Amino acid sequence: MSKEDPLRGIPAEERVLLLPHCLRPSSTCPGRPSKEGFQCPEDCQEACAIRRLKTEAQRLGYKGICIAPGGALALKFIRQHAPHAVVAIACHKELQEGVEAIGDLDGPAPQVATLPLQEDGCVDTEVDLEAALALVRQGL
Repeated sequence: MSKEDPLRGIPAEERVLLLPHCLRPSSTCPGRPSKEGFQCPEDCQEACAIRRLKTEAQRLGYKGICIAPGGALALKFIRQHAPHAVVAIACHKELQEGVEAIGDLDGPAPQVATLPLQEDGCVDTEVDLEAALALVRQGL
């Protein structure tokens, strides 16, 4: 694996996507929190980054997608799914802590590719959607 493309050669079926729940539009989002992360309704038509990224990861065949309120739930999701690669989008602090925590997990460490949010602040955050979609597709 090269540092430029840690996802090369890892099929979508062995990847998980981690998204922060703060990407959702807080005033109009029809989703609901759950023990497994934020759950989007199947028929959601919200024009948000989460829906676009989730739809693309599902289309590509990702092993799982977690819309997490924080790192603890994201790590639980990684333990449960045991992916070969993790694609994570979050604020700088969460990404840094998450990459360190993933390295501390038992077993073989998955490859990790990250993208920081453009605008953070824990509510109604923003990501460069084109860069995020490119990361989800990277190496495939």
